Amino acid sequence: MATINPPKTYAEWVAVLDALKNKKADDETILAAMQRGSLQWQSGVAERFSKKLVEAINTRMNTATDRFQKEMGRAGGQERVLVQSLMALRKEFSFLTKAINVPVIPEKDRAQYVRLVLEQADSVQNSLEDSAKRDRTGKLASIIRSNKVNSF
Repeated sequence: MATINPPKTYAEWVAVLDALKNKKADDETILAAMQRGSLQWQSGVAERFSKKLVEAINTRMNTATDRFQKEMGRAGGQERVLVQSLMALRKEFSFLTKAINVPVIPEKDRAQYVRLVLEQADSVQNSLEDSAKRDRTGKLASIIRSNKVNSF
């Protein structure tokens, strides 16, 4: 597994955020570089950086939820597949909260960004629970409540 040098300039951060957005490297390798990175937090650079970071996180969240929906559609009610899909989505949300909560971002902004991911995870969980109400057996609702995508 190749290492990624901690980004220090805006251009280096753009490359790392692109790797994050498009999964061009191992998530843990990207996260380690992001956590050790630095950036002069100044007007202009801060806004562009924040926009790139949020864009990368949103792309990953959308990709994860799309993949989850496809897997759920193919699951055919198989409990094992449903649980694996829920766990994969939870893992992605958990990773994204770490990726958006890096020390280079001022604390006040970090909390706001983390909240974006947490709100999305809560929204997906609520939607899943609502849709499971149509299952008369209660099995789907039980699986979804037991394997929450927003519990990390």
